[in-house]
Amino acid sequence: MADDALSQADAETLLRMPKKPATMDAFQFPDLGGRIEVPLVSRDERERFSLDINRKRIALTTGYQARGRQVIVLARLDFAAPHRNPDGTEVGVPHLHVYREGFGDKWAVAIPDGMLSKPEDAWQVLHDFMTYCGVEEQPNIVRGLFS
Repeated sequence: MADDALSQADAETLLRMPKKPATMDAFQFPDLGGRIEVPLVSRDERERFSLDINRKRIALTTGYQARGRQVIVLARLDFAAPHRNPDGTEVGVPHLHVYREGFGDKWAVAIPDGMLSKPEDAWQVLHDFMTYCGVEEQPNIVRGLFS
């Protein structure tokens, strides 16, 4: 992916754009080691997104058409390990990657105050992240026995 595939203004617009599920199919919230991709669309259904969920991270991506299909990470919440930014600064766990023009998702910041209401609860973190990403209608994600 080209790191400058999307302008900063376009990335911020896409991140904040109201989103809804592309389908009401049920998706099983992943147990450890599992992964799901939940398709989302903008209200007018012109923009398509994917909410990618596993137990190490949650990411919102969009496809971008320019010199072939590219996947752009608009925001990603990581829980697995600290992150070193391109300038050498380190960000602890958990941290938030937000698209930055020229760098894609290579930069991370500390979780903004108040973003996560219960950081220790993976189910609540998912809902807080969806709110942060403009998901206004919740997809049909089914909580499992061990999730």
